Amino acid sequence: MSRTRHDQVIAHLLRGRDWVTAAELAGVVGVTPRSIRSYVTAINARVPAGTAVESGPRGYRAGPEAAQALHAVAEAPSTRDRLHRLVRALLESPEGIEVFDTAAAFFVSPATLEADLARVRALLGGTQLTLHRTASRAFLRGPETAQRRLLSRLAHDEMEASAFDLAALQRALGADAVEPGAFGRFKADLVAGLEGLGYVVNELSIGDVMMHVAIAADRVARERGLDEAPAPASAERAQIGELIDELAREHLGIRFGGGDLAQLAGLVQTRVVAAGTAARAALIRERLPVDVETAVRDVVARAEQEYLIDLDDEDFVLRLAQHVANLRERAQEGAWSRNPLTRSLKTAYPMIFEVAVFVADGLRGLLGLPILDDEIAYLAMHVGGHLERHRSEGRRLTATIVCPGYYEIHELLHARVEGSLGQAVDVVGVETRADPDWASIDTDLVLTTIEPRIAGDGIVRIQPFLTDADVSRVQAAVARVRRAHRLARLRTELERYFDPEAFVARLDGAGGEDGVIRRLGALLVAQGVIDDEYVERAIERERLSSTAFTDALAVPHALTMTATRTAIAVGIAEPPIAWGEGHVQVVAMVAFSESDRTAFQTVFEQLVEVFSGHEGVQRIVRRATTFSDFLDEVVAVVDD
Repeated sequence: MSRTRHDQVIAHLLRGRDWVTAAELAGVVGVTPRSIRSYVTAINARVPAGTAVESGPRGYRAGPEAAQALHAVAEAPSTRDRLHRLVRALLESPEGIEVFDTAAAFFVSPATLEADLARVRALLGGTQLTLHRTASRAFLRGPETAQRRLLSRLAHDEMEASAFDLAALQRALGADAVEPGAFGRFKADLVAGLEGLGYVVNELSIGDVMMHVAIAADRVARERGLDEAPAPASAERAQIGELIDELAREHLGIRFGGGDLAQLAGLVQTRVVAAGTAARAALIRERLPVDVETAVRDVVARAEQEYLIDLDDEDFVLRLAQHVANLRERAQEGAWSRNPLTRSLKTAYPMIFEVAVFVADGLRGLLGLPILDDEIAYLAMHVGGHLERHRSEGRRLTATIVCPGYYEIHELLHARVEGSLGQAVDVVGVETRADPDWASIDTDLVLTTIEPRIAGDGIVRIQPFLTDADVSRVQAAVARVRRAHRLARLRTELERYFDPEAFVARLDGAGGEDGVIRRLGALLVAQGVIDDEYVERAIERERLSSTAFTDALAVPHALTMTATRTAIAVGIAEPPIAWGEGHVQVVAMVAFSESDRTAFQTVFEQLVEVFSGHEGVQRIVRRATTFSDFLDEVVAVVDD
């Protein structure tokens, strides 16, 4: 059984923290419900003294020791564990390994080790490394930088969701290669030192740099340091190198050579730090490559026009351009950054992630820069951070205060409500009668100090002297009403865009994502909504970044809004079909027309929201045997 699949089960349970059926877990992992039962048994065996996964009538949920089990090493090494151990042995032995002796040391047959060596060859694709055989000896050949990249790949394979984990790093490099206390102190002092130099530190990426520090320290200890490098590219990089050198000697007892310091300083400058002080920011802007700045300005302008969003901000453009310049430098070295928030960003903010994909595609065309999903997530953080800083709270909800008159209490309450909730609530009326005409109150919210005669999500009972608990209840009501408004708009939009002629009740995964996109796309082509070129562009978009925005839903589409009208072709997959790195049960191919640009964000984000709830998805999948049933169930889920 695959440790990777076991880890996927634990990670899914930890994300939800609620009961999940075997069928849902089977869909996420791509196995049968019977396999899930055996997986749970194996997972719980990782923590004999505790419970990693709880079982019950409603399915499974994460137990108290779930997080511990995620990082525990199973007693019986998996194929991946053995493969990583074999790669380490090859990297640590320039003269190679003796196949029969190694098989005996690993407690496997020579045939099993030969199969593992075949897997190693597959792992070396595109790494500048080659595996050679001389009689019974096997050895790796290739540059030291490529060998380090291979170690980096092993470490990332060990880390769930790309998050930095010292235990996983020890599994990848060997237990003796990493001393947790020393690396913890190294990281703390590195962050402090960089901040002292005037930089802002990206904590999401510094773990990745620490992984490279550990790899470099291990290789230097084995007398496998990098060759001396030429003078640093800038005074700033030389300064960072000096800081790393000082900390390596103090905490690790290692003296890095010029080549190692140049590499590590470059990683820090291109992954971890951003301009902090105004003087440093001005210096970085002066050194910004002209072609990068020009490309970023062009792509940002196109994104503004395509998605009707405001990105016209000089500071945003320059920060993004500096990030892209660093990204290009990393890409030239094949040193991509991991982002532990990629999955959550895609699910929680699909529209922002979509803008980032558009930007990535534009940069690919203008700079020849391929951008992976984790790097797209960093672009999304730039876009989302800018939009969040400059967004309004949206239309404030209107409210009526019902507070029977007694001296100036109603005036005091009015002032307190506006002071505490003014960003979300606009008080348009104050009713001081003890018997108000409830039916005539038509505001979004009614904040009443007396028992209301009407019911609804927007009715909130409060005290004459507003308490913190009252403020919390009103804020919760604001969220409920806003969500109800969004979903009401979505219901109207979906009824317009779904079509019985573009519905597949039983969708299979034949041909992979491309095959499914072509099948659903053909339904829209037949209606004259799109042409074959649009379908091919949707396939190109899928290759940029998977459109599986939740564990159940994929939304393939093209980056251009060239449909004659906006329409959605839907397929229901039961059992789930493979999509990206997971499995989905609903595929909604969306074709937007240019005239519906304003509807794009509403439909796109709320479609993802509707299909993010497990119970609602299962209800739709079980009952949607016809288009009419599908639409009824979607509307019912929205209304619920």
